[in-house]
Amino acid sequence: MSDNTIGRLFRITTFGESHGPAIGCVIDGCPPGLGIDVAEIQRELSRRATGKSRHTSQRKEQDEVQILSGVFDGCSTGTPIALLIKNTDARSGDYAEIAKKFRPGHADFTYWKKYGIRDHLGGGRSSARETTMRVAAGAIARKYLREMFQIEITGWLAQLGPIRTDQVMDLEAIDQNPFFAPDASVVEQLEEHMDRLRKSGNSCGARVSVMASNVPAGLGEPVYGKLDADLASAMMGINAAKAVEIGAGFRCVDQLGTEHRDEITPTGFLSNHAGGVLGGISSGQDVLVSVAFKPTSSLRIPCRSIDIAGNEVEVVTKGRHDPCVGIRATPIVEAMLALVLMDHVLRQRAQNG
Repeated sequence: MSDNTIGRLFRITTFGESHGPAIGCVIDGCPPGLGIDVAEIQRELSRRATGKSRHTSQRKEQDEVQILSGVFDGCSTGTPIALLIKNTDARSGDYAEIAKKFRPGHADFTYWKKYGIRDHLGGGRSSARETTMRVAAGAIARKYLREMFQIEITGWLAQLGPIRTDQVMDLEAIDQNPFFAPDASVVEQLEEHMDRLRKSGNSCGARVSVMASNVPAGLGEPVYGKLDADLASAMMGINAAKAVEIGAGFRCVDQLGTEHRDEITPTGFLSNHAGGVLGGISSGQDVLVSVAFKPTSSLRIPCRSIDIAGNEVEVVTKGRHDPCVGIRATPIVEAMLALVLMDHVLRQRAQNG
């Protein structure tokens, strides 16, 4: 399997499977002298963790990160940073019945067609368990961006199923509820919606938005290294992501040119429909990204499929799964934005000083 790495100068390579002994990553390109505290990485991992509420998977991993290399006396040395997290709560028996069946909506069928073999335990490499290491690496990128450029990254759940959660934007409320919703007044409605879904055995999709403030102008390239193109690629690389918007995104279809163009005055831009990127290069405005996540496909409601021999079968997915993957996606989306910005900051420094 190739393409397990993201980034050019700040490069993250992840490894491991959902039910393997451990997952991990290697970070290449982290500048030396950055203070790295395990507790800071652990804080971000805890935000992503399962089992924190009845609305997510009840798999309870400790997610205790170990730093194996690249850090000395609490600071990065400039050498590869290796991070490892052991899997401690895998229940492989839950997947015995689908060993030779393809779950609709999952990567089972395509993995089999590509490799001729697949790890059916929790989805193996295609499991969202892999995103744990993205969050761990993203914590290091976020710290560098914050300390060197005062770049702050904030994500939130903007919509869960039919329920909009961003009509009121209270950033202080985001980490005060299990949904990462910026409007505390909708939390009860979200709870009721998820309770109904869980009882029915069904699932729903979600939209997660993220903003990076204090991003300097000039990041990105005008042709093949566009900042927004790299952001879209990174976000689409998250499990279950089906669409990405930069700034106004699909709403620009309904806008007139006089509305969409972000007029500029001596005191700054008058709007930000472009999402902080013009011609593939950051404008100095907030970078705004939104990601749509599909409904979870692991359901206990029977459905039609085939087995590896092409026979028609019925599939019922057992085990512990998120009824809405978007609920825990906010820290992952934040991490991916941090990783892309970190890479572009170093690329800008290398090219333009």
